[in-house]
Amino acid sequence: MIANMTYRTLRIYVIVSMVTGLIGLCASSEKPNVILIFADDLGYGDVGAFYEDSPFETPRLDQMAREGAMLTSFYVPTPYCAPSRGTILTGRYPFRHGVVRNPAPDAGFNNIGLPQSEITIAEILKEYGYATAAYGKWHLGHREQWLPRTQGFDEYYGILYSNDMFPVQLVHNETVVQYPVDQGKLTQLYTDMTLKFAERHQDKPFFVYLPQPMPHKPLAVSDNFYTPDTPDDLYADTIRELDYSVGKLLDGLKELSLDEKTLVIFTSDNGPFYGGSSGPHRGMKGRTWEGGLRVPMIARMPGTIPARVVNHNPAATIDILPTICGLVGALIPADRKIDGSDIMSMFKDSATPTPHEAIFGMRGSSLAMIRSEKWKLHVVNPGSVNMINLPLKEAQSRVDRRRPDGVTIIAPFEQPTSDQYPGIIGGVKPKAGLLFDLEKDPGEQNDLSQKHPEVVKRLSALFDTANSELPDFEPPESEYQFKEPGPGETQILMRVIGGELRYDRLPRSQQHLIIK
Repeated sequence: MIANMTYRTLRIYVIVSMVTGLIGLCASSEKPNVILIFADDLGYGDVGAFYEDSPFETPRLDQMAREGAMLTSFYVPTPYCAPSRGTILTGRYPFRHGVVRNPAPDAGFNNIGLPQSEITIAEILKEYGYATAAYGKWHLGHREQWLPRTQGFDEYYGILYSNDMFPVQLVHNETVVQYPVDQGKLTQLYTDMTLKFAERHQDKPFFVYLPQPMPHKPLAVSDNFYTPDTPDDLYADTIRELDYSVGKLLDGLKELSLDEKTLVIFTSDNGPFYGGSSGPHRGMKGRTWEGGLRVPMIARMPGTIPARVVNHNPAATIDILPTICGLVGALIPADRKIDGSDIMSMFKDSATPTPHEAIFGMRGSSLAMIRSEKWKLHVVNPGSVNMINLPLKEAQSRVDRRRPDGVTIIAPFEQPTSDQYPGIIGGVKPKAGLLFDLEKDPGEQNDLSQKHPEVVKRLSALFDTANSELPDFEPPESEYQFKEPGPGETQILMRVIGGELRYDRLPRSQQHLIIK
């Protein structure tokens, strides 16, 4: 067996085998299963259990929270997709795993992916006899060397990047199986595939990573949840279907008698886009305000995690890998810095403190903010109100270049507009150096940096220590030699033609834009 292993797999095997020795003697049925649900652009205020004034109904997620634990101060490392996904799978901040930007085939950003040297939850659990699968959005590299099955997953089915990036195509393992894609079917498709995987592997331990596509734009739902008779509520439709899918998954586990054997985690990759809700927080996706970085977190495992645990202390997606390893008895990789800690005790007791002296947030390749105890310091300007850097009135008339077109991006034409801002508006003007007491001011309205210079000094020192560990990142370069946009023009996106796992099939109508 060892002769057929890659160096990377062999390294994990040796570390695990030397220490545990008797791992193979453990009965597979005694090992807990894990399902990690990672919603896309789901806001803190999108779930009723986290925000009583939520505009959306989430009965099954609320029930899941009552039956398990919810963490109300839970953070992602960046307010956007790919870096956040790398962190939840590796337990490492983006500046360590290297994915600090989003791959995007239609922008020519094809040379970004999670390095082979990184070790994911799936890779660790495979060494302990787990069956592994990923169903949904990957966004950690869409070329061969970065696909999910190179990172420990036995099976993959989904879209390799965001569902608004050309070409939108479904990939099974390494083969395109559908192009174009009816996006309204995706939420239930991925849910059903997860349940079928659990049924096939109910007699052995399994790990399913379920990165759902919604409510990332373009919003899309199945016929059962779409309400065209009530326009302008498509976001509510997608939340209802996502909520239903979580309930369907939990019900299915009960029917398979896997309920008490399975840890189910539900969280989001960042804050909401337009149409969603940041709840009591300021900001949105793309910004390091609380609305961009603080997300819902629910963990449920009857018999292991008590019901109705609500822990308000800070934790983060860096903690997911160590927590899962602790639950299943797996060793954390010892040859690298793992930034997270095992927070199972936080799931079991509302009074358990955070294991972190500080939690950090990034934007781009820069460290941007630090959270320590109740304090948050924006070392870098957290950003303006709108992600697209336009006043609200101008944002309303903006045309999304990745909007549904009925041909290549198939989703309802009814989509939220850019004036449907998800977070709190107002408060102190954005600038570097803002300090907030999040216990008293979760909306980040009142800057306390002048009143508490000692706090600024302490947090700045912690920030500087972490910042000193950041490597230099090369600026992104598009593989397409686009014609430079002129005055008032926007950057070009290539409407890459799908059907194959390649990104050089460009429409004739755009080929004149390439500089050869």
